Parts: sequence; structure tokens; C-alpha cells
Amino acid sequence: MPFSLKQLADFTDSRVKGEKALIIENVATLQDATNGQISFISNPKYKKHLKTTKASAVILTPELADNYDGNALINADPYLTFAKVVYAFHKPNDSISSVHPSAVISETAIIGNNVSIGANAVIEDGAQLADSVNIGSGCVIGKYCLLSSDVRLHANVTLYANTEIGARTIIHSGAVIGADGFGFAPQKDKGWYKILQIGNVIIESDVEIGASTTIDRAALGSTKICKGVKLDNQIQIAHNTEIGEHTVIAGGTVIAGSTTIGKRCQIAGAVAIAGHLQIHDSVIITGKTMVNKSIKKSGVYSSGITADENSKWRRNVARFKQLDELAKKIKNLEK
Repeated sequence: MPFSLKQLADFTDSRVKGEKALIIENVATLQDATNGQISFISNPKYKKHLKTTKASAVILTPELADNYDGNALINADPYLTFAKVVYAFHKPNDSISSVHPSAVISETAIIGNNVSIGANAVIEDGAQLADSVNIGSGCVIGKYCLLSSDVRLHANVTLYANTEIGARTIIHSGAVIGADGFGFAPQKDKGWYKILQIGNVIIESDVEIGASTTIDRAALGSTKICKGVKLDNQIQIAHNTEIGEHTVIAGGTVIAGSTTIGKRCQIAGAVAIAGHLQIHDSVIITGKTMVNKSIKKSGVYSSGITADENSKWRRNVARFKQLDELAKKIKNLEK
């Protein structure tokens, strides 16, 4: 559905520069945009493309708009504005109530209004699906799971028994929520004795969970993902962990058990966080950082080694191994 530039401005709380009645049909990058499309700049290094773009309009900050003669949607946050414009053009279709004939639904399950259940999905005993829930093909909803309104599970999501999912949460394909936590007690000369994981997973409202991410059930109590959390693909969250409100975590990160992460944290990809730690609110952890002690104040934390030329990297590694010996020599010289 096309929109006028004025309609997009109203939808995004922006200001129009140029032709308010201009019709916009879609979104595109500055380099690829053509007539009838709108693009954006949030990073000033791309402003060079303003001279050559064929976009009918561009979303800009007030500062950039002052030096642009074309049609513009002006907002202090072009990236957020662009996200809202994309949503306007590509808003997901409302759920249409339908149950595929191949779906297997327990007689004791409770199904709300306007619920969609795809092919080969399984809804087990005592599960409860609130209104407007959308269950993709091949999903398994375990016994006594509770799904609040407007939850969407893409294909092949598995919810183990007693999992609770808050309203408007989205879970992408291949995610597994509520599998056993990794708990084993050592037995002398007899290997390992499995500790039954009898807790559950609670996911609050407006959470999004990426493809193939796994969240383990608690040994006792609950593993908890608080409201507004956004998780990327292929993240591992171990038993009894708690992720605070509006924290975002990028792909490949692993979090060991019984760790508590605060609100509004930003955790980059391939981070490893040890168990039984406390991470303060508003902490930023950069990529490939290894966190092995609690972080007690807000700030930016790093430990990953960045890439370098191989020959230089090998020399630095060799010198790193000599640091202890070198420190001892310096200490002796100081004496």
C-alpha cells in the first residue's frame, strides 16, 4: 500500500521537507533506490550518496536536511524513523484463525479465539493458547505451556513442558525453549549422576528470540527472560539465568547458569559469560569478550583480541608468553 510523504511523517512524528503529497511505494538503500522509494541516512559517512541517489525522498537529520535539496522526511533519529517506515509498508498480516488438518491438539488443551496452527504442529495436554496466537508448521507446544495473546512461533519451534510465553513475543525457527539445564553430580569412579531439572522457563512480553537459540529450563525455580529482551540467532542461555528488561544480545553468545544480567545491557556476538555472575544495568560488552567475574558498574567492557597480520600476531603471542619472566626481571632490577 503506497503512502504520501505527509502520511509517513505523521506515522513517524517527523517533518516533511518538499512535496507533502509525494507518493512513496516502498523503501530501499540510497544506492539502490529508484523513483517512488524512500531511503535514509543515519551514519554521516554515507552522505556522499545523497548526490547520486535516485530515491524520491530520504530520511535525514535536521543537519543533513539543510544541505539537501530533494524531498526529505526530517527526524533526529533517522534509523528509528526508517524502522517505522518499513513497518508501515510491511506490517505482518493479522493472524487468520485456521487449524491445519495435520495438527495434533490434545483434548485438554485450551485454544483461544483467532488462533492459527500450522501443519504437523503438536499441542500437548493442558497447554493454553490465548487469543491471536500464531503457531507455525512443525512446532511442539509441551504440556501445560502458557502462551499469552499475539505470540508468534515460526516453524519448528519447540517449547518444553511448563514454559510460559508473554504477549507479543516472537520466536524464530529452530529455537528450543525449556530443554534440560546442564546439571550432573560427580560420582567417584562412576561418572556423572544426572540432576533432574524440574523448573521452567518464563519469557515475558515483547521479547524476540532468534533462530536456533536455546534457553534451558531451571533446575529449581525459573530461567527468566524479562520484557523487551531481544536475542539474536544461536545463543545459549543456561539454567536459572535471568536477562533483565530491554537487554539485547547478539549471535553466538553463551551464558552459563545462574547468572543475572541487568536491564538495558548490550552484549555483542560470541561473548562468553561464566556462571553465577552479576552483570549491572546498562553494561556494554564488546565482541568475543570472556566475562569471568561480576561487572558491578555500568560501562563498556572488552577482552577479545582483534585481528592483525599473521606474522605480527605470532610475534605478539610469543611476547605475551614472555610477560611473566619479563615482569620478574623488572622487579629484580627495581630492587
